[in-house]
Amino acid sequence: MTIGLQQEEPEGTLAESDIHDVLRNDRRRLVLERLAEGEDRQTVSDLAEYIATVESGEEPPPRNVRQSVYVSLHQTHLPKLDDLGIVEYDANAKAVLRAENADDVAVYMEVVPKNAISWAEYYFGLGVLGLLAIVGQLVGVPILGAVDSTLLATVLFLVVTVSAGYHVFDQRDAVLRFDD
Repeated sequence: MTIGLQQEEPEGTLAESDIHDVLRNDRRRLVLERLAEGEDRQTVSDLAEYIATVESGEEPPPRNVRQSVYVSLHQTHLPKLDDLGIVEYDANAKAVLRAENADDVAVYMEVVPKNAISWAEYYFGLGVLGLLAIVGQLVGVPILGAVDSTLLATVLFLVVTVSAGYHVFDQRDAVLRFDD
């Protein structure tokens, strides 16, 4: 009797349960965010400094917080990420690099810098702006009322198309493709 079906993962990709386990921990997420936005190579000390600053809200972070983060990265989080092929962790050199499976996890993360907007927020804002422009044009708002509706629709369409094209280009390395 089969109780449930388990979906097989394509060769060379991480299981969803592993990805969710990785992302469930704030420190592991912060490591991945830092590696995605920073240099290709990070030291454990640099990562610990960054994470301790985020956790404590102080710069420089208190020594005890930085030390706690350093130990947990070295003993737990980086070896786990290394075992899953998400990072390459050289414990002797205390160096960390993004690895092949980092892209599998990146699909589940949208790293948005502080005070920035996500792509979802951008497209929502673009849609609201387009709707307001069309309604403004229909009710005769002075500037919009003078614009031909075909021209307005064309401009809105071009803005959405160019934005989507840029988004596709920007995210091309983060897309997973599965062969059947």
